[in-house]
Amino acid sequence: MKTINVGLIGLGTVGGGVVGILKKHHDDFMRDQDVDLRLIAVSSRTAAAAERLGVTDIFHVDPYDVIDNPDVDILIELVGGIAAAKDYVFAALNAGKSVVTANKALIAHSGHELMTLAATKGVEIAFEASVGGGIPIIGPLRHTLAGNQILSVMGIVNGTTNYILTRMGEEALDYTEALEEAQAKGYAEANPTADVGGFDAAAKIAILATIAFDTNVRLEDVPVTGITDISLADLDYAKDMGYTIKLLAIANRTDEGIDLRVHPAMIPLSHQLAAVNGVFNAIYVVGDAVGETMFFGQGAGAGAAASSVVGDLIEVARHRAYREQIVQPVWDSEGLVIRPMDRLETSYYLRLSVPDLPGVLATTAQVFAENGVSIYSMVQRGVQNGSAELIYVTHKARESAIQATIKGMKETGLLIGDPTLIRVEGTKA
Repeated sequence: MKTINVGLIGLGTVGGGVVGILKKHHDDFMRDQDVDLRLIAVSSRTAAAAERLGVTDIFHVDPYDVIDNPDVDILIELVGGIAAAKDYVFAALNAGKSVVTANKALIAHSGHELMTLAATKGVEIAFEASVGGGIPIIGPLRHTLAGNQILSVMGIVNGTTNYILTRMGEEALDYTEALEEAQAKGYAEANPTADVGGFDAAAKIAILATIAFDTNVRLEDVPVTGITDISLADLDYAKDMGYTIKLLAIANRTDEGIDLRVHPAMIPLSHQLAAVNGVFNAIYVVGDAVGETMFFGQGAGAGAAASSVVGDLIEVARHRAYREQIVQPVWDSEGLVIRPMDRLETSYYLRLSVPDLPGVLATTAQVFAENGVSIYSMVQRGVQNGSAELIYVTHKARESAIQATIKGMKETGLLIGDPTLIRVEGTKA
């Protein structure tokens, strides 16, 4: 029986979950995994969490008291953020300690650098919990699906936005009402910008694309649009046309490089992702050999994320205990470029509010024609105060063409307010 000593920094929701699992299943891990995982040092900003979790005897205020402890074999980093966390992880790797983290922002921002350092030092950095909470996706992409060329990764990877859009669609809540409900239930932060703005999902798809395409993809490479402009009208129109709206994180392999983006998208109700509701997450992966696969589960919460952290911990501990050869990939072998967003080709939903007057429809149709955008379907609905809504779905068009179309629509002087644009995925339009 090999003993592996573990240090943990960060005793928040996930950290508390990790402590609970290690206490509850310590003997099970010894029996089933043949490794004795001993939590010997923890750190948090205050002692209150340590008292609550019953680990005051190994508590330190200073994280470096954990990192610099020569008896610690593996560091679990759960403090979040980038700057301080990066310093902690660098220090641990340089000291010859392996690292397990759930820090998506850190991996999306500095993952290539950290993995390169880990490979140089002959240790590991594992981060299953950084994407999808309890959903196993990093491991399958690295191992189970390694026999495939991955063609596409597309997912609902943020539970907050999925809950908000679900409640808007099911209960006819407007965006503000759905957000307030999510905050009241603890599904959204007091400042929800990272979630509703799409930035959380962008960090996650950067990580997934890095692994899927063996290319260093950074958070700043991901074009992002959030859900704050999605209205009840858009959800209703989408439903009438056989679609639903989800915030999707998308990475596709193309002849021009990686098609990478996060934005609200209309997907057919028949698509597997359309039925993923509430705070659940799902990640849809297509490989050239396996075909279509989907990974589904809880995307957040103490139990879900802690489960992935401990899973990584056990794997890394076994490697260290039994001196198994570590192959730490650094994800840069393919070196694919990120395709510019303006070269995207997909179908589009465009909703315009215009005066309900003769000739308006012909004018808008002319703008589409001038920019080479073909219309798949159009619905006109009258609303109050002498205005009307024109709802278009296009055939496949280039992003640059649809943006030029929107610019042309604004230049007509007919628009009442800003147009709403939603990209369409999985349609034959």
